[in-house]
Amino acid sequence: MKYCRVYVLLCCLSSVVLDAQTIPDETLDSIFIASNRIDLPFSKNSKTLQIISSEVITSSPANNLADLLQFFGGVDIRRRGLGGSQADVYIRGGGFDQVLLLIDGMKVEDPQTGHHTLNMALPIEVIERIEIVKGPAARIFGQNAFTGAINIVTKKVSNNSISSSIEGGSYGQKNLSFTTQSALNNSSHLLHISNNLSDGYRHNTDFDNRNYFLKSTIKTKNAPIQLIGSFMERQFGANGFYASPSYKDQYEETQASVFGIQSNFDSGNWKFKPRVYWKRNQDLYLFVRNNPSLYRNLHISNKVAVEFNSSNQNSLGTTGMGIELARVNLSSNNLGRHNRTQVNAFVEHRFSLLGDHVDFTPGIALNYFSDFKFRAFPGVDVGYAISEKSRIYGNVGLTYRIPTYTDLYYSSPTTIGNDNLSPESALAFELGYRFNSASFDFAMVGFRRNSDDLIDYVKELDSDPWQAQNLIGLETTGLELSSRFSWGGNILRGDYTYISDNVKAIPQISQYAINSLQQQLVMTWESKLIDRWSQQISFRYCERGDSQAYSVLDARIIGKIGDVNASITANNILNEDYTETNLVPAPKGSIIFGLNYFID
Repeated sequence: MKYCRVYVLLCCLSSVVLDAQTIPDETLDSIFIASNRIDLPFSKNSKTLQIISSEVITSSPANNLADLLQFFGGVDIRRRGLGGSQADVYIRGGGFDQVLLLIDGMKVEDPQTGHHTLNMALPIEVIERIEIVKGPAARIFGQNAFTGAINIVTKKVSNNSISSSIEGGSYGQKNLSFTTQSALNNSSHLLHISNNLSDGYRHNTDFDNRNYFLKSTIKTKNAPIQLIGSFMERQFGANGFYASPSYKDQYEETQASVFGIQSNFDSGNWKFKPRVYWKRNQDLYLFVRNNPSLYRNLHISNKVAVEFNSSNQNSLGTTGMGIELARVNLSSNNLGRHNRTQVNAFVEHRFSLLGDHVDFTPGIALNYFSDFKFRAFPGVDVGYAISEKSRIYGNVGLTYRIPTYTDLYYSSPTTIGNDNLSPESALAFELGYRFNSASFDFAMVGFRRNSDDLIDYVKELDSDPWQAQNLIGLETTGLELSSRFSWGGNILRGDYTYISDNVKAIPQISQYAINSLQQQLVMTWESKLIDRWSQQISFRYCERGDSQAYSVLDARIIGKIGDVNASITANNILNEDYTETNLVPAPKGSIIFGLNYFID
């Protein structure tokens, strides 16, 4: 009841809106999509893209990336516990192994398992925007972008500032962070350090998460050189996170890091984007927290990659091309030692016709994996600009994913890998329409994905262990609707996603493939309040195929008191009883109070 009273208070405050103090409109036309090989503004892209701006990130009732992404349609975040300690990301009903995460264009997938994808989730304090690419993206990014990709674009430094914040609230949550920016004559630097802790919302769900991030840009005569380093360490109780809910004493520690050097420069009609980076992940898992000798897994994976992307303006349009060479290795007491060499080459060309009203972009990706040989992924994007504000577009492409090392080799009392697995493949296509203006946006897209040899964990009886197998096939059909309307200091956003799965001739019990978020409705209302205060209220309705539907209400109030920004964040205000994955109950209602001191 106390959280219902908080909700009533928030609603009352939100009704006191001052028209004179408006929220800035989100203009997307000027945003060039960083994840593209060919530089194009949002308005000229013929793919389904969703941009999460820094303004939306700041006002959201979320303090980590996992919680943030759940407020956007077509993205399914299945969290285990608080604070983003462990969560999986799904796009359009695909699996958690089928989504690629990038940081400033660096591909930070984990060869062991997609469960580690969000180990690389950067602190939201260093994020400028997030680009979500939905649909067949293997032609652009490679094999892990089976259903889509998420590119985190980090902040650019333009001034000198220091920011420190402290948060505290329900379940013993304590969040501390420090961020500083420095803009010098020949270089700029961004440093972030944070520590997030909690006693846990139930037995053995405590966590201690630490984040370190450094970005430096060095200005040279010919081209800027950008260096990025990030290290994230998480220690958390994993009560029922992976095994049966009756196993309550699991524990996990993860370390995820990336270090990269990249640049971009022009030469005539050519643009070049070279980069080299090293990504590392370490995972320690204990079946019984206080008894490591009973069952203990330690996995360490490394990826070292070199990329060279380029584009050329010519009389026929724009040609984009690139090549990536990577060396991947894994050392594990359970999975063994494995090495892989992968080579990815990409080429595409954008034709502009009828005064740029029509665009046609065919392309192909060629992938080689030393343990799965050669694959090719052709695809094409087509768009028609009805006007400067509206566009019809469609695309079709082949996509695939090689098995993870966990799929191939994992062994435990509850799960068995399969070293005879074949890669997954799919033919995916979509048709969409979007309209964008300063005060109103609308988008509608229908999609279909025909998957073959889909990898899932299945069993005949409840008492059997899960075993990785290639399923016969899965047909996924869906519809997405999204809109944004701004007026007089208010912004109202709405996303709706419908997904239907048709699994062909699968007699077994499925762990992952038949659990799509069949219906998803997300509504968000943001407005300015009295003086320098604003609020955001977010409502989510989710309906899965294997559980009851649930509704979740979250809200946040942000205001300025002198030089200090204050915030109140309330999550799961209605105390909804629900689970997102593996029968792990979600936290009930919680409140966090925060103070942020900013010096510019």
